[in-house]
Amino acid sequence: MPVGGPALLALTLASVILLLFLILVVRLHAFLALLLASMMLGITAGMAPVAVLKSIQFGFGDAQGFIAVVVGLGAMIGRFVELSGGGRALADALLGKFGRERARWAILAAAFLVGLPIFFEVGFIILAPLVWSLARESKRSLLYYGLPMTAALTFTHALVPPHPAPSAAAQLLGADLGRTILYGIALSVPMAIIGGMVYGGWIAGRMCIPVPPMAGAVEPEQQKKPPSPYVVAFVLILPVLLIFSASIANAGHTPGTSALNFLGHPFTALMIATLVAMIALGAARGLNRGDIARIAADSLGPIGGLLVIMGGGGAFKQVIVDSGVGLYAGQLLAASHISPLLVAYLIAAALRVAQGSATVAIITAAGIVAPLVKSVSGYTPEMIVLALSHVNDAGFWLVNEYFGMAVPQTLKSWTAMKVIASVSGFALVLAAQALFG
Repeated sequence: MPVGGPALLALTLASVILLLFLILVVRLHAFLALLLASMMLGITAGMAPVAVLKSIQFGFGDAQGFIAVVVGLGAMIGRFVELSGGGRALADALLGKFGRERARWAILAAAFLVGLPIFFEVGFIILAPLVWSLARESKRSLLYYGLPMTAALTFTHALVPPHPAPSAAAQLLGADLGRTILYGIALSVPMAIIGGMVYGGWIAGRMCIPVPPMAGAVEPEQQKKPPSPYVVAFVLILPVLLIFSASIANAGHTPGTSALNFLGHPFTALMIATLVAMIALGAARGLNRGDIARIAADSLGPIGGLLVIMGGGGAFKQVIVDSGVGLYAGQLLAASHISPLLVAYLIAAALRVAQGSATVAIITAAGIVAPLVKSVSGYTPEMIVLALSHVNDAGFWLVNEYFGMAVPQTLKSWTAMKVIASVSGFALVLAAQALFG
């Protein structure tokens, strides 16, 4: 028997509590926890058991049909940039252009470009030796160069598709991926400057972190001559340019819009960039077809767990829709004066603090928020994605170890930087909504 509105909200809250209990206490994988929470919500909300399973199946497939392609192609591009040495080559070239006196800006720009397709952890490991070297030569606190680098990497990871969390949130909310990429890039730049450059420079003057002992133990990689930084930069920005071209064509109704829409679709744009990466960063550097195929296959292994979590988030969202929770809660939200952006931000932040994984937090929050905001006018789904994605990905222990800091020092530097930039970025989202919404 179907359950009434207020009871539906209580059941949804109970399902979220169950989800956190399964992840935090039982230590169940987030994918399994999402499936169990979805089943619990559907059955207790009065849906027929078979209907619950159909909702889960549809929601999982609907999410995966788009996300798997985007994240998979993004992972391939990132892997070729990583293994070719392109990330470090780009950073060195930017350092040469900017000069040593503006090295922080060079690090910020390099981390931003490297962070567009590459996961935070991989980009961090690629650029960390460069940060160590600059800190050692300048006799400055490691934070002076390290926080600009980590800020750019973490904010692109959280805000810009094809990274998993913003890609999943865009799919669940029905956002246009091209606009989400452009908005995410536009917002991550001031956030990285506020967190990495402004706060990073301030805290570096008050907390002297020396280069850690592990920096001296790392031997430089013995590899072929790295690719041209111009080639690397072209590979990284090519999909963004193609997607942006399609958005411009649609806005201006220019000739050839159909062709530009095909080339600028995320599937096509990322596929073209992947093939260019295989040729320019693979075949052109002496790799045979077998090597290229192996690298492409290896790049997909680490994202398997993320993909099923995203599918689980889609299943949870669909059960919320089909049980009637989304419609009822959306009507309440529409009748109130509470901004959906604030609701999205607070839900994602609460989940992030509670269970630790930003990817799980953003995907779960998107599943909860998506059915709520569809009946609220005046808010684009792209803005909701940005509000959710301020719950930035972690890397706490990676930064802690590679920077040789104690936990209190990491909290005062890395965590404080993320909180300040997150709040500042959310304020920018609210301002943009007020001006352009």
